[in-house]
Amino acid sequence: MAGRAKLDGQDRTRGRVALTRDRMAAFFAARSRPATGFVSQPEPRTIGSHARGKQLIAGNFLFAGYLIEGPGLSIWDLAMPAPSFEEALQGCAWLDDLSAVGDRAARERAQAWVFDWIARFGKGRGPGWTPDLTGRRLIRLINHALLLLNGQERAAADAFFRSLGQQTIFLAKRWRSASPGLPRFEALTGLIYAGLSLTGMERHAGPAATALATECRDQIDVQGGIPTRNPEELLEVFTLLTWAAAALRGAGRTPAPAHLDAIERIAPTLRALRHADGGLARFHGGGRGLEGRLDQALAASEVRGPLPEGLAMGFARLHAGRSTVIVDAASPPRGEASANAHASTLAFELTSGRRPLIVNCGSGAIFGRDWHRAGRATVSHSTLAIEGFSSARLGPDRMLGRGARAYFEEVPSDVWARPEGDPARHQLFGHNGYVPTHGMTHLRELDLSPDGRMLRGEDTLGAMTQADRRSFETIFQAEGLRGIPFKIRFHLHPEADARLDMGGAAVSVALKSGELWVFRHDGTADLTLEPSVYLESGRLRPRPSLQIVLSARVLDYACQIGWTFAKAQDTPAAIRDTRIDGPDSDP
Repeated sequence: MAGRAKLDGQDRTRGRVALTRDRMAAFFAARSRPATGFVSQPEPRTIGSHARGKQLIAGNFLFAGYLIEGPGLSIWDLAMPAPSFEEALQGCAWLDDLSAVGDRAARERAQAWVFDWIARFGKGRGPGWTPDLTGRRLIRLINHALLLLNGQERAAADAFFRSLGQQTIFLAKRWRSASPGLPRFEALTGLIYAGLSLTGMERHAGPAATALATECRDQIDVQGGIPTRNPEELLEVFTLLTWAAAALRGAGRTPAPAHLDAIERIAPTLRALRHADGGLARFHGGGRGLEGRLDQALAASEVRGPLPEGLAMGFARLHAGRSTVIVDAASPPRGEASANAHASTLAFELTSGRRPLIVNCGSGAIFGRDWHRAGRATVSHSTLAIEGFSSARLGPDRMLGRGARAYFEEVPSDVWARPEGDPARHQLFGHNGYVPTHGMTHLRELDLSPDGRMLRGEDTLGAMTQADRRSFETIFQAEGLRGIPFKIRFHLHPEADARLDMGGAAVSVALKSGELWVFRHDGTADLTLEPSVYLESGRLRPRPSLQIVLSARVLDYACQIGWTFAKAQDTPAAIRDTRIDGPDSDP
């Protein structure tokens, strides 16, 4: 405990030192007068949401899970309900949404809020002067400069360029203090954008491009993955790399080989992590990704080629017909990369055509600390969990807040995936995450039919070695010979309509496409249909959903349960699920 308290104290000290240095660098940068205009302006590449832009114009501000209604208010006059809300404002990604609307009302608000930011915070004040937020903000300000400067007088334009130059100088001094991974990629991409675009800032572009190449070598592994194993974060990194490469080429410069190699490695990995509906698998704090972002980034990369062989960033992909299954087949991230990691080993998601069927609950970080912790537990994923335990044990909850850290105290030391026949349809998985607590190993076999209409699964919880059997016997005796209780959960997407069928022996699941899937099991366990939640960014609260639960007890050295999901009714041929869904509305 004393050692842990010491680490906490060191983290807080480092955070205070970094904040002080950020403020000093911002103070001096804000007193320089560098840029006077554009050398060249990169083509706008950021994608916004027309629906969110309309909400902003109406005065409805939805950020980080909080909705504040403020018609007629400046975005900077809002009451800040949480640091994450204020950080979302300071990054200025909302400019993408206003630009997606693009009418006069959107332009007026974009101009008013940006120039209000310059007046309030431009002299180095406020929480937005951190490397990652500054990089994110610079990219947006440069991308949407035509919108922001349209109809403005010379004095306003001078203030705009002066602020861009000051933020660039700040980034040039402080990008190294950004955390490795996405924050540093944001900082360096923003610095490249500014260095290539602004008069007098050209000297920063070369060093920033070199530093970005170094980060690519250090942070992108040979399989195109990142330490956090977060698919959505990988997409954000990939997007930044394609933007930076396009900006460098547009300025007549050639991106470094390490930069281009990273793009080449990431593209097939992202394709492997994409479901049939185009959304990303939701693991380790990641969501589906912004609509259109993945397709745009893959097209911009110009990388063609087959899906990678074997695992992609620790995930296995089964696919046939119109169905995709993505399985977490590696240990959770460790160390500093574990801040948003989930105990999701051997969990899977199943999508049929454009409709998700089996999902994980997702990240609850935007809904507060309790939901954040709940979303990380094994019971929030579509896999097996021993009652009261997760497959990885979390350390103290130090996961929220800038600079905070969280570590897994214990993760599965042995996780494996073995193809059985066609690796695109049939694989066997295993992990030893429950060996330290119960002497139990979890095995999961998944077999997708050639037409994608049936997923057959078999889950085994067993003691594999003599030492494991002794551990099991000790616990078995301590539990009064009642056995070790466990449950296998299959969380359903909230738009899937499920009901018990065949006298409680099966579950029928109807999708909006008209498809009907039926879940059955071998009778070894008890079947129930229970409430669940779907944790989704852009919502005010968790969405209610359902989960199929198989409950059983290990009474011997092993317990094996077989189950199937089979498509009983296909999408009507005359429809083929071509309807375009409207904007999500909060339940």
